[in-house]
Amino acid sequence: MSAIPATPYHLTAAQQKFYHENGYLLGLPAIYTPAEMAKINAGLPNLLALLKPGETSKDIREWHETSTYLYEIALNPKILDLVEDVLGPNFYLWASNFFIKEPHSPSTVGWHQDAYYWPMAPHNSVTVWLAFDDVDEVNGGMKLIPGSHRGGIIKHNRSTQTSSVLSLELEDGSGFSSDAAIQFRLKAGECSLHDDRAIHGSPANPSDRRRAGLTLRYSGTNVKNDLTVNPNFKIYLCRGVDEFKLNPYGTPPTQRYGRPNFKPVSNEEAGKG
Repeated sequence: MSAIPATPYHLTAAQQKFYHENGYLLGLPAIYTPAEMAKINAGLPNLLALLKPGETSKDIREWHETSTYLYEIALNPKILDLVEDVLGPNFYLWASNFFIKEPHSPSTVGWHQDAYYWPMAPHNSVTVWLAFDDVDEVNGGMKLIPGSHRGGIIKHNRSTQTSSVLSLELEDGSGFSSDAAIQFRLKAGECSLHDDRAIHGSPANPSDRRRAGLTLRYSGTNVKNDLTVNPNFKIYLCRGVDEFKLNPYGTPPTQRYGRPNFKPVSNEEAGKG
């Protein structure tokens, strides 16, 4: 049997070590060329057109289950190569979510740990953040506390007096200092990786530029979801074998653009706050 050919999307030993020590990874080769990303962006309005009155782009959650537009991105072999080198050979896709800050948007994403919201165990998940636009400190790019994934899960507090799209968040000083945060900078078509326990957030977007990103969530097949909290949870095996069979499977979509016929459990509903 011939060896699997190396690709620039497989992580080096140094990159794997950095990720496991710091909880994130930047500087990865672009997933999509500028021309490919322009084509993907041209399709985004077709999803936005499916939103109902009162909904926003943050309600486009788990639409990979009904849209080949998103499903094909989530199963891009270049992305899966990166994920495999973090999670190992056996893993599944289970969530997708847009985070779009239009120009001059006051919305923020408060400091938080993804794992606090997710009724899943053990902790063996990674988020891929795919930039639809150039992202930096000017238009509200994400910040993350290196090494914070090694400090355990911190209780999040509920706040109604916040500009954050999350009502459960961490306060600066509650086990971490925002002074240690590093700024994520990505070009459209590039992605970052971060651990489900890493503390991260993002400021408002006062600029004239949109800041759009798609998050894709993957977990090792040893991770079980609590269906009493999230009964609509479905997985899509990406690589390897599902030796544990802990979660229900979804059916791959057949239409280009579609929305689920259920409302996914929100972070606030799933959170422990």
